[in-house]
Amino acid sequence: MCGRYTLTADIGAVAQAFHAVNTLAESSPRYNIAPTQGIVAVMQDDTRHLDLLRWGLIPSWAKEESIGSKMINARAETLAEKPSFKRLLRGRRCLIVADGFYEWKAEGKGPKQPMYFSLQQHEPFAFAGLWDSWKSPDGVVLRTCTIITTEANELVTPVHNRMPVILPLQACDAWLDPTLSDEHALLPLLKPYNAQDMLVRPVSRLVNDPKKEGPALLA
Repeated sequence: MCGRYTLTADIGAVAQAFHAVNTLAESSPRYNIAPTQGIVAVMQDDTRHLDLLRWGLIPSWAKEESIGSKMINARAETLAEKPSFKRLLRGRRCLIVADGFYEWKAEGKGPKQPMYFSLQQHEPFAFAGLWDSWKSPDGVVLRTCTIITTEANELVTPVHNRMPVILPLQACDAWLDPTLSDEHALLPLLKPYNAQDMLVRPVSRLVNDPKKEGPALLA
């Protein structure tokens, strides 16, 4: 699964990397992004632009907002089968921008060690995501999202058997293409990222607390 990640890159650099219009205000680097928080996504309609979504999918048909905390991830292997995701796969896809993510490694009987995964040059990258719009009983509209996961590559496997889908830049265009709705063309994009292009290292246990922030988490 993917339950915590970072986005420390300058928001202007993020927009440039994904050829997107920056509609967001400048923001501080984030070292401990957690479910239910607002997160940066790349959306495509008439233009490709940065936007804010809330992490934790609330399907449009949901009766309770609380379902979002249980739908932070979606398995790539079952997207086309589950009603919660099939409609979104066809027409509500997004890129969720990050520059690293955490998983926790079991070490004997002691506490798990947080491990930090990033690309070789620590550049921003995109998780494949799905989003939906939900209206609360009192009329508040929330746009929420989920991160798609797949089987782990050989770098992640010693830590966890799943990893978030990281889309290579050439796959980002297809994932965002609003004219593309064929699941047979989309699902092959959702594969493990090349392990040779990634790095992993242990980091501070401060990250265990989602209220903690700052570069000390990566120490």
